[in-house]
Amino acid sequence: MNKHAWMPVSPCGDGCVDHSTASVGRVRVAWRVAAASAVMLSGVLVVLAVLCVRGQARSALLRRWFRALLGAFGVRLRVIGPVFQDNPGRGVLVVSNHVSWLDELAIDAVQPIRMVAKRDIRDWPVLGRLITAARTVYLDRERLSLLPGTVAELAAALRDGAAVGIHAEGTTWCGVASGRYRPALFQAALDAGVPVRPVVLRYSQDSATSTQAAFVGSDTLVDSMRRVLRSRGLVVEVHVLDEVAPGRAATRRELAALVQQEAERVAHGSVEVPAQRVHAPATIARAA
Repeated sequence: MNKHAWMPVSPCGDGCVDHSTASVGRVRVAWRVAAASAVMLSGVLVVLAVLCVRGQARSALLRRWFRALLGAFGVRLRVIGPVFQDNPGRGVLVVSNHVSWLDELAIDAVQPIRMVAKRDIRDWPVLGRLITAARTVYLDRERLSLLPGTVAELAAALRDGAAVGIHAEGTTWCGVASGRYRPALFQAALDAGVPVRPVVLRYSQDSATSTQAAFVGSDTLVDSMRRVLRSRGLVVEVHVLDEVAPGRAATRRELAALVQQEAERVAHGSVEVPAQRVHAPATIARAA
């Protein structure tokens, strides 16, 4: 039940998920379960390790772990476009759509950044600890009174040169449909005077958009994980678009609308990304 009228709501539900797509056999599923369990258990050691290292070493360790976890679930990662942060010393707000619990894994597999996520993710077994170790900022969507403090925290991190990520729709959609970008957290980029990097996450099978990874309707985390484990040829594409420079929008509403417009051009296939900007990490080019 929504606590306030501004709580993000998605019309996507159980009927959005296409159960007729290709799936793998029981042996492959069992192998993936074993591999994913092993990688997640190793996450305990990764949590300890990231407490002892800083800078590029910490980022590389987290990035490799998240890539390994995607591969263990049978998900291929395809990165299209530049890096999130052109200048490591300058903050950037990374803005993406929201489809699945896999979104955070895919983003951190490209570059571990400070994500803004809903509060209950912190309590997920193992994954919650790793996502927290990546310095995630948790947002209580039911308590609007806390929002100004969250915006101030994000603005401070951006001024300090951090890359901070938000899911602008505020809740998950199925991946075929998408929602309006909520403007509130865009205020942090305006306050810090930093650029915004639009990112489009797309899940596909056999080059067609797939809803298998969607985390919507009555899904529990376990339900969605099972569906991903059974999926054949699931690919998560991370489209990294050109930055929206400071000064192109005067208000957070204008900035949110501008970033969504840029994202929709890719989501709807109206922009062709040059082939030389496509990067496919060899470590997970062929999923189990």
